[in-house]
Amino acid sequence: MSGTSSPEAVKKLLENMQSDLRALSLECKKKFPPVKEAAESGIIKVKTIAARNTEILAALKENSSEVVQPFLMGCGTKEPKITQLCLAAIQRLMSHEVVSETAAGNIINMLWQLMENSLEELKLLQTVLVLLTTNTVVHDEALSKAIVLCFRLHFTKDNITNNTAAATVRQVVTVVFERMVAEDERHRDIIEQPILVQGNSNRRSVSTLKPCAKDAYMLFQDLCQLVNADAPYWLVGMTEMTRTFGLELLESVLNDFPQVFLQHQEFSFLLKERVCPLVIKLFSPNIKFRQGSSTSSSPAPVEKPYFPICMRLLRVVSVLIKQFYSLLVTECEIFLSLLVKFLDADKPQWLRAVAVESIHRFCVQPQLLRSFCQSYDMKQHSTKVFRDIVNALGSFIQSLFLVPPTGNPATSNQAGNNNLGGSVSAPANSGMVGIGGGVTLLPAFEYRGTWIPILTITVQGSAKATYLEMLDKVEPPTIPEGYAMSVAFHCLLDLVRGITSMIEGELGEVETECQTTTEEASSPTQSSEQQDLQSTSDQMDKEIVSRAVWEEMVNACWCGLLAALSLLLDASTDEAATENILKAELTMAALCGRLGLITSRDAFITAICKGSLPPHYALTVLNTTTAATLSNKSYSVQGQSVMMISPSSESHQQVVAVGQPLAVQPQGTVMLTSKNIQCMRTLLNLAHCHGAVLGTSWQLVLATLQHLVWILGLKPSSGGALKPGRAVEGPSTVLTTAVMTDLPVISNILSRLFESSQYLDDVSLHHLINALCSLSLEAMDMAYGNNKEPSLFAVAKLLETGLVNMHRIEILWRPLTGHLLEVCQHPNSRMREWGAEALTSLIKAGLTFNHDPPLSQNQRLQLLLLNPLKEMSNINHPDIRLKQLECVLQILQSQGDSLGPGWPLVLGVMGAIRNDQGESLIRTAFQCLQLVVTDFLPTMPCTCLQIVVDVAGSFGLHNQELNISLTSIGLLWNISDYFFQRGETIEKELNKEEAAQQKQAEEKGVVLNRPFHPAPPFDCLWLCLYAKLGELCVDPRPAVRKSAGQTLFSTIGAHGTLLQHSTWHTVIWKVLFHLLDRVRESSTTADKEKIESGGGNILIHHSRDTAEKQWAETWVLTLAGVARIFNTRRYLLQPLGDFSRAWDVLLDHIQSAALSKNNEVSLAALKSFQEILQIVSPVRDSDKPETPPVVNVPVPVLIGPISGMSRPFVRTDSIGERLGRYSSSEPPIVTDELEDLNLWWAAWNTWYRIGSESTKPPVTFDKLTFIPSQPFLTALIQIFPALYQHIKTGFNMDDLQKLGVILHSAISVPISSDASPFILPSYTEAVLTSLQEAVLTALDVLQKAICVGPENMQIMYPAIFDQLLAFVEFSCKPPQYGQLETKHIANAKYNQAEWVALNYVPFAERSLEVVVDLYQKTACHKAVVNEKVLQYIIKTLRVPLSLKYSCPSESTWKLAVSSLLKVLSIGLPVARQHASSGKFDSMWPELANTFEDFLFTKSIPPDNLSIQEFQRNENIDVEVVQLISNEILPYANFIPKEFVGQIMTMLNKGSIHSQSSSFTEAEIDIRLREEFSKMCFETLLQFSFSNKVTTPQEGYISRMALSVLLKRSQDVLHRYIEDERLSGKCPLPRQQVTEIIFVLKAVSTLIDSLKKTQPENVDGNTWAQVIALYPTLVECITCSSSEVCSALKEALVPFKDFMQPPASRVQNGES
Repeated sequence: MSGTSSPEAVKKLLENMQSDLRALSLECKKKFPPVKEAAESGIIKVKTIAARNTEILAALKENSSEVVQPFLMGCGTKEPKITQLCLAAIQRLMSHEVVSETAAGNIINMLWQLMENSLEELKLLQTVLVLLTTNTVVHDEALSKAIVLCFRLHFTKDNITNNTAAATVRQVVTVVFERMVAEDERHRDIIEQPILVQGNSNRRSVSTLKPCAKDAYMLFQDLCQLVNADAPYWLVGMTEMTRTFGLELLESVLNDFPQVFLQHQEFSFLLKERVCPLVIKLFSPNIKFRQGSSTSSSPAPVEKPYFPICMRLLRVVSVLIKQFYSLLVTECEIFLSLLVKFLDADKPQWLRAVAVESIHRFCVQPQLLRSFCQSYDMKQHSTKVFRDIVNALGSFIQSLFLVPPTGNPATSNQAGNNNLGGSVSAPANSGMVGIGGGVTLLPAFEYRGTWIPILTITVQGSAKATYLEMLDKVEPPTIPEGYAMSVAFHCLLDLVRGITSMIEGELGEVETECQTTTEEASSPTQSSEQQDLQSTSDQMDKEIVSRAVWEEMVNACWCGLLAALSLLLDASTDEAATENILKAELTMAALCGRLGLITSRDAFITAICKGSLPPHYALTVLNTTTAATLSNKSYSVQGQSVMMISPSSESHQQVVAVGQPLAVQPQGTVMLTSKNIQCMRTLLNLAHCHGAVLGTSWQLVLATLQHLVWILGLKPSSGGALKPGRAVEGPSTVLTTAVMTDLPVISNILSRLFESSQYLDDVSLHHLINALCSLSLEAMDMAYGNNKEPSLFAVAKLLETGLVNMHRIEILWRPLTGHLLEVCQHPNSRMREWGAEALTSLIKAGLTFNHDPPLSQNQRLQLLLLNPLKEMSNINHPDIRLKQLECVLQILQSQGDSLGPGWPLVLGVMGAIRNDQGESLIRTAFQCLQLVVTDFLPTMPCTCLQIVVDVAGSFGLHNQELNISLTSIGLLWNISDYFFQRGETIEKELNKEEAAQQKQAEEKGVVLNRPFHPAPPFDCLWLCLYAKLGELCVDPRPAVRKSAGQTLFSTIGAHGTLLQHSTWHTVIWKVLFHLLDRVRESSTTADKEKIESGGGNILIHHSRDTAEKQWAETWVLTLAGVARIFNTRRYLLQPLGDFSRAWDVLLDHIQSAALSKNNEVSLAALKSFQEILQIVSPVRDSDKPETPPVVNVPVPVLIGPISGMSRPFVRTDSIGERLGRYSSSEPPIVTDELEDLNLWWAAWNTWYRIGSESTKPPVTFDKLTFIPSQPFLTALIQIFPALYQHIKTGFNMDDLQKLGVILHSAISVPISSDASPFILPSYTEAVLTSLQEAVLTALDVLQKAICVGPENMQIMYPAIFDQLLAFVEFSCKPPQYGQLETKHIANAKYNQAEWVALNYVPFAERSLEVVVDLYQKTACHKAVVNEKVLQYIIKTLRVPLSLKYSCPSESTWKLAVSSLLKVLSIGLPVARQHASSGKFDSMWPELANTFEDFLFTKSIPPDNLSIQEFQRNENIDVEVVQLISNEILPYANFIPKEFVGQIMTMLNKGSIHSQSSSFTEAEIDIRLREEFSKMCFETLLQFSFSNKVTTPQEGYISRMALSVLLKRSQDVLHRYIEDERLSGKCPLPRQQVTEIIFVLKAVSTLIDSLKKTQPENVDGNTWAQVIALYPTLVECITCSSSEVCSALKEALVPFKDFMQPPASRVQNGES
């Protein structure tokens, strides 16, 4: 201003004014005199003012109306020249601000007139502009008039005027608002304006506004009216107006003066009430319009969108949203929704283009977007505007690729309120199919045949629009191809960049604030804690709010973004574009990760992963759908033809690698393009930089990397790093040089990626480990069922991760090793091998790593590290176990001395090797064990010694390699020596440990549990050793059993004295008896199949050729060992409380062994029985072990050595040593040790059970039936006499009966025919077997004992008789052994397994002699009398006597007869003596029957019997009859009548029936036992007619006998005569002839006898009967047989004595 007010300027002004006035007066001189005059008076006026006033300008201004007047009049002339001059002068005045308000009004009126006359239009505009810009005097109507004037000039016909006017209008409008701003500035200090906008303000309340504000208000209001085609309120005089211009003006005001609207309620009201409705109204044609829709569908024709208006509206909207968003929340929601709709595919291309440009403007303003999100998306019941914008962009991009044929309604989905559905459905993962054209070098997108170039439209981050700026265009412009796509693409990129940088910036601030606050809180200098807490909580609230916004923003946009970006990524053919897309996806993924939005994070990562892999690659992790489709056919290129593919044939991507897909059944090959590699690098970058936020999506990342690594053929090398290696599959992997150079880089990045895991926090590290594990699980699944090369990526990387995180290995050790253990169990060998490699490497690394604190102080960690090594033992694959054992060997060699508490684990690994795991494994493990036993026993904790014992024992049980088993038994012996030597130290350490454990257990309130608990720990160690050896004693292999058995009994012998006395109890029960139980069980169930050969060329002796026989040896050894311990350590065992129970158990074992079906075992059992009974006394120092003395054994035969038992027992400590050790003064007396009766009785019971069981015949028989052997039975019976000596005091009748049963059964046992030649004497010699001897000896011992024993024992005599008599019966009826059929010895063939009955005759005969002998001694004994012994003897003898010739041996019946005679000679007098008591009543019939059976035997003499022999036999019969006549009949009065009757009948029979029908006629006279018949007759007659008859009854018996005899003779003769007559010439049967001859002889004998008898003894009837025979005899004369005739002759001759004169005879007879 100073320029115009300086004195020079003023002077100049005055001069110019005067010159102007002069020029005016000159011009108007002629035509316009009034003007001239006015001008001249003006000059005077100016001068006057100048002269009078110091403040010239002010004075001028006061008088300006007058000063201006001449010029106004000049303008009124309408003369162009004059007018121009005037206007210039007026402008000069204005520029010096010397125009008053009135003057200005006048000027404007004048200008109006000029305008109406269309004069000097440009000058007018210029003048108005100067007038309004230089000062603020023009107000209200004047101002509005000036503005109208400009508007009207804008609509003239002249183009220049129009444009100038337009510019002027713009400037004027601006001036009006600038004035208002200035006014506000001036008034700010005076009064604070209320900035709050009230919603209820009224548009008419303009009165409150200051002048300038009021002008601005009126102007803006009318602009709205005009655009809306309504009449203006203030701009009176407007004739016409265009909308485009009005909109431009509105936009410029809104854009340039936002504060006006924000600070003044009136103006904000205008915005709300006028501008927004206006915009919405004007938008309607665009909204309703659909391209291609026919007009007929709506009744009114639809207005077409008009580019200029539409574009300007969008600009207005952009401004409204940008500047007044906070005022117009609801309106903006509408605008934004409209914008989104404009992107629809059915809108015109130009409309879509400008809409995209508008949206781009918001996309570069992240704070604005944030506001959208807060105002709409986060409010209920509000449109999700932000989400819709992003989705719309996505749909827009998608629709560009779908290019519908014009004229059709668009097919793309509406992205408006269609929420997520529309956007996500973009086919994001579809592959690219080229159009088959040549290679294009333009950057472009190409998708399903649509090719869209990428145009460079703007610098990133700024929204420079093209079509929104085309204000001069009336017709819609043509949009170049790819423009809209490029803008949309940039929208997306800017959106992502803006949002992520904004949120990450804010996140960073929050995090740093949090840190500082926490630091402050922790620092003690803070005085006002209250305030601090306050600030923290505020901050927390703020953070919660912010976080909610961030999360909502991401949630709202990620779906749409992802759909669009993945589509673009798929379509991109330009490396830079691809890079941008990937960068966007990566930053979004990282952001989602940081915000913890799992789903969206994973989705972005998935997209990158899919991009890395070939199209349609079947990777389950990435395919959310269930079925992973197989590779697209166009990609499965077989074999070598890969090389032929040129990059353009399928897509515009350069193929850089071809490889095998990682699948169960690879279908051909897959190709990697450079884009895939680019994505892979992004993925690596993501994992490397953002590993901490990946969480569970590590799985996706790693799965993808694994597949890529596989396709590229990278293979793991040591330490887990991946190196390029040729693929095992061969030629299918083809890499271009480009990739070849990349591979080492990729491999490096991969390794660095896992090395950087050491910087991850624990949680992220766990996520990484979990992902690797599940990846590995998939690889494992894939490798199942085939032995192809598996993917080892995950395993290798687990190893790498483990190795770099060794400093915090504890937190990841369990999941890591747990998984590797699963890998180790995989059936695919390569897979397992790597699993084991990784696991063992980690364990070794862990043990050698320099931990802090060191492992020696951190036992928990050491055990944790070793634990997986132990777990590997549960895996059965030999290759894994080999690795495990190699690892153990290495650990032993490197860390053996420092293992400490790790020993149990290491030993456990060796011990876990199982039998079926192959020789090499067992060998390796055994090597480890040998190393431990030789080198490390002293360094390990004593508590582990027991484990060493267990492990060594377990190797003994392995049956792969006999030598290992035997060596391990040797190791056990060495270990026992070590215990022995270091006993004291071990004992101390173990006791200390025990005390500590006991204390712990008490604190926890649990019971301490360890094997053999109550025993002291050191004893327990021994017991474990014994128990292990005990287990080996029942190993399936005989050699191991033998070795273990010898070692066990030797160690117990050698070191047993170290045990505490009480521990012996456990040794007996838990070790020895347990062992016996198991051996017994195994032996009884052992296989009886024959073993062909012992492996190799070893021949097996027949005594060991079945498992059963081999077990028998073990049983023998064990039983002998235990029995020996019982015998030698009895002084130790007897004081133990339950010795008698132990004794019973031992007896039970002896019994089972003795009853086993094996001769060797059973015999050995009896040996042990004898040993524990000390029948063979234990060897003393003084004794010679060669000849064990026999105590109390009256057995004639000593048992010989049993096979396998022949070596003398080696005793390690003698009794002398024992005495020293137990320092008792008097030596223990061995023989008295067992005087405890109960023990003896227990022994007796066992003996009885063995005897009764072993000799009891089996129910059924077959080839395999077991029958005890003779030596066994002999030994058994031989035990009895000695045993009896100890129990005789209590030995009663029951026991005797039991004994009898056993003796009887034992004798009955047959022998097998193949053993018979060794046992049986030849049949002819009468010799007893040793068993029979033993039996008789046993009875002999008893009998002698009874003899000298007390009275009560004597009742046993009858029982002994019974026993002996039973044996006697064997002579005729050998005992039956069950159902077994025995062959007679003579018929048995030696080579058949038949059973042969022994020759019992000598034994029976010997028994008979004993019976006779004994009876002679005891006949008068009360018990013998009472028990009817005599009767039983007779009954027994009756059997051989009745058999007579049928006896097996002739000697038998002869002996029987002689014995009978002897016995009767003693017994009959006794019987008579006791006749009255009736004790012998039942004997008599027995005796009678015996006589009868013997004298009239049914057996036939053998054919070869000589006559002399026959006669000798007859003499024996005669002897018997003599006995009857001498010993019995004379004492008939002491004898029962029936008996005498029987004897009579018998004699009677003998006198007739003694013929034998088998003799030839020639011998008949000799063989008819005539002597015997005579004897019978004579005896009969002697007693029949003897004078000794005392009772009539006896006489009657005699008479009866005779009459029977005679009657019989009569009948025979009659029958004979009848037959003879009938037979005619035929001879009669032989028997009948013989019979008749005999009868005839008997008749003659009878008559002889009758004559000899005293006549008074013969009854008259008898004579009558005799004479009555005569006629019958006479009738026989006619017979034809000469023999009969001669006999007849002899019979008839005696009748001569009856030839007497009849008369006197008859009378005599009658009297």
